[in-house]
Amino acid sequence: MSDPKTMIDNAPMNGFQIFVVVMCIALNALDGFDVLAISFASPGIAMEWSINRAELGIVLAAELFGMAVGSILLGRLADRHGRRPTIVFCLLIMTLGMYAASLVGSVGYLLVVRFITGLGIGGMLASTNAMAAEFSNRRYRNLAVIFMASGYPLGAVVGGSLSTLLLQFYDWRAIFVFGSIVTGVFLLLTWLFLPESVQFLAARRPANALEKINRTLSRMGHKAIVQLEAISADAERPTFHKLFSPDFRTPVFLMIVAYFMLIMTFYFILKWIPKIVVDMGYEATAAGGVLVWANIGGATGAFLLGIIASRVPLRQLLIAVLLISFVMVSAFGHGQTGLSELALMAAATGFFTNASVVGFYALMANTFPADIRASGTGVVIGLGRGGAALGPVIAGFLFNADFDLPTVSIVMGTGALVAALALLILKPTTKQNPVISNLQLQ
Repeated sequence: MSDPKTMIDNAPMNGFQIFVVVMCIALNALDGFDVLAISFASPGIAMEWSINRAELGIVLAAELFGMAVGSILLGRLADRHGRRPTIVFCLLIMTLGMYAASLVGSVGYLLVVRFITGLGIGGMLASTNAMAAEFSNRRYRNLAVIFMASGYPLGAVVGGSLSTLLLQFYDWRAIFVFGSIVTGVFLLLTWLFLPESVQFLAARRPANALEKINRTLSRMGHKAIVQLEAISADAERPTFHKLFSPDFRTPVFLMIVAYFMLIMTFYFILKWIPKIVVDMGYEATAAGGVLVWANIGGATGAFLLGIIASRVPLRQLLIAVLLISFVMVSAFGHGQTGLSELALMAAATGFFTNASVVGFYALMANTFPADIRASGTGVVIGLGRGGAALGPVIAGFLFNADFDLPTVSIVMGTGALVAALALLILKPTTKQNPVISNLQLQ
């Protein structure tokens, strides 16, 4: 009798495992573009439909509400029925949603379509986070999860660059047509090449679980196992019951608060940069370029955090980065008048805010065991995404109430400060979850 998780934990990662992590990075990059497509399109939408800043803030937040719902509901689906089928289903929703956005003719229809698209994006985030963690060994797990999360700004950089190019020849609808085509390609690639997680199969035991586990272990370079260890009676409890048990209740609450407040700050920057730059008198293509620089900084911050996190305690590192994020967001709009200054400030702000976000993904992967990992991640992301949805809306109403950019930046930057305080209260879990002892995340 052998434990597949221990085999994966202690062995070097082979090419197949790296391929799965790279696929997760690519899928998260797709999420990054899909979420920010509306940001790149927002100046054109505002001009064509003559909507004010408060209305635009609601449009920018529509898919974020959908992401909140999708993270919770579809994250739970990923723990019950598998990471792979959930990812495929989410990609289907996203493909159809992106194409439908190119066909709408009113704000109301666009809100509905973006909400539905957000459902798929939210479920994808919870599933890929679990998948990257479960195909990595112990040594590189934090690095793999952080690199997976860094796909988000990479997708925004590539997608933003292409969106800027598309806007030179077409209107804002072309961005969504392009997004639907790329998402459809990834739907096909996932269906053909992405396997189910070994840890999910061992935790949930669907039909032919042992055969599927051995097939995947073989692709990882491991020998087949004869039988699986018995599942404890505790493993049969409903997922949410385990998630909110005394072992996890406090960490889950603190992470929800921290993630909620951070994401409110994070999406203020990402959603409003194009409109802020356009309002300063620059063209929409230049505004897209500033947003691209914010995501270049974000991708750089994510990669560096991944490297440092393998040598420094993650929680302490994350607190420090959050405090710097508060300072950077609060300073956004203070004295930056030229386009180059705005781009540089956006890159520096994106560096720290995105590093904070990807650090949370690693923190979640280390907190929850395999049988509740997607659900736990989904709950934190889903409820936390309320901050993502509120960020653009609150900023929109503040702008509409004639508060200037420096004031709005300080108000929205406080989210990162509150997040740092929540993590300061959070203590490392000392009691191991008794759900499935042989599947604990080390």
